[in-house]
Amino acid sequence: MCIEIKHNCVGGHQSAQFSNLDNVLPATVIDKVYCPECSEKPEFDATTMLEDNGWLIEYDMELAVYLLGKHSIEKEVVTPAYLFDSRYSTWQGMSPTDMEESIRERQEIIALAKVDKKKYFETMKSWSIDRMTAFTEAGWRKAQAA
Repeated sequence: MCIEIKHNCVGGHQSAQFSNLDNVLPATVIDKVYCPECSEKPEFDATTMLEDNGWLIEYDMELAVYLLGKHSIEKEVVTPAYLFDSRYSTWQGMSPTDMEESIRERQEIIALAKVDKKKYFETMKSWSIDRMTAFTEAGWRKAQAA
């Protein structure tokens, strides 16, 4: 089970949605989030941060190492990339705003079902393929692994 976690970026421009796999890590494992518009980004530190397409996630690595250690994950393995790629603390969806955007886009497509079911199914299929292509081409980390 994953619980939705929202973090506003440090500059207050946008919010990002996260999920933490099986709630092994609390929401507080995400220390700070910086969107591409944030002007006061710190210098990148690979020991505590992950960069994804202009977004910067700063993790509380001391907390992550401690809690994952209780699950027999060795501290040498626990890096920001490990937290993100293993879904212990990652975007909910393919990007920080994916879930909100997909709900809005799907609602527009669902309206077609009442008018033209064939067009609805065709549109839904192409929409999902086109979205993944767009995420991949934009360089989102989770789309590269898919």
